[in-house]
Amino acid sequence: MAEVKLKNLTKRWGDFIGVNNQSLEIADKEFLVLLGPSGCGKTTTMRMIAGLEEPTSGEVWIGDRMVNDDLPKDRDVAMVFQNYGLYPHMTIYDNIAYPLKVRNVPKAEIGPRVQRAAKQVELTEFLDRKPKALSGGQRQRVALARAIVRTPKVFLMDEPLSNLDAKLRVTMRAELKHLSRALKITTVYVTHDQIEAMTLADRVAVMKNGVIQQLGTPDEIYNDPLNLFVAGFIGSPAMNLINGSVKSGMFITTGGTRLVGVQAPDLGKAVLGVRADDMHVSEEDHGDIDVRIYAFENTGEATLLTVQWGSQRIIAKGDRHLRKDQDDIVSISLDPNHLYLFDPVKGERIRSQKI
Repeated sequence: MAEVKLKNLTKRWGDFIGVNNQSLEIADKEFLVLLGPSGCGKTTTMRMIAGLEEPTSGEVWIGDRMVNDDLPKDRDVAMVFQNYGLYPHMTIYDNIAYPLKVRNVPKAEIGPRVQRAAKQVELTEFLDRKPKALSGGQRQRVALARAIVRTPKVFLMDEPLSNLDAKLRVTMRAELKHLSRALKITTVYVTHDQIEAMTLADRVAVMKNGVIQQLGTPDEIYNDPLNLFVAGFIGSPAMNLINGSVKSGMFITTGGTRLVGVQAPDLGKAVLGVRADDMHVSEEDHGDIDVRIYAFENTGEATLLTVQWGSQRIIAKGDRHLRKDQDDIVSISLDPNHLYLFDPVKGERIRSQKI
């Protein structure tokens, strides 16, 4: 087991900067998720930890050792990829045992370790089969077992669930969560899926353009976003971001609609952020704003209302029993404890006053 430290890590390809002077400390036994859209630098960061990419500058530390000059095989890390990487001609037993065999582990040790790893991912009865006889979820569990069997210092997982269907992803998330708590091995997990990040991580590092925008627990990332990018990237549906200004205790949208009771100084321009979960939909006229329904969606566990507020459309979440039609008028109340103001130019959170 070991902590991982990245010190001023940069990766360039000519004029393109994949990772830009990033420093990060991942605690021993922590499950850290690198989250962001394609091209943000999350996979490049993980590949530099693994030794598959050489940093342009900066240092990678695993435990008390700087590993910049170490080959991948000498870093004591185990990787799990999205394409499983199994050997189709080998049995499941031999696939799991392979990392031990190439490290010349005594045969007497290999059998018990393979059995133990297979039991942890519930594959004991499939050890004599070939990968083609297994489902996608089972193949992914083989890849996990192959990583587990080594008991490495660090797990590195690169979007391991992206090739699975939606139902299987939910099941595998639960298995990964259980395994991470049971094994207590430092884990770096790369994904663009915010649900995976929020459900699996001890901490999340949200990345954009090679830079970590915010690092914190899932609760901190969701409830206390530092900037417009994090606010808009996290959440399903994403946080509503409404353009306007603040004047005389009111937020005024670009379409002229006013929200009273905003306790903030006058701002020439501002973006108001509010999540669909923090908006109460009422059929009676006693909310903060009255809006016309543009689209109504019933998801089963809730209803989503896309409504017109000023010149913009926003999404509110209603009770699952609510039934409305397009063009109906509803009244919406906004939770004053979960409203956010952002600078529209810099994108930074405005914290001078609570709103």
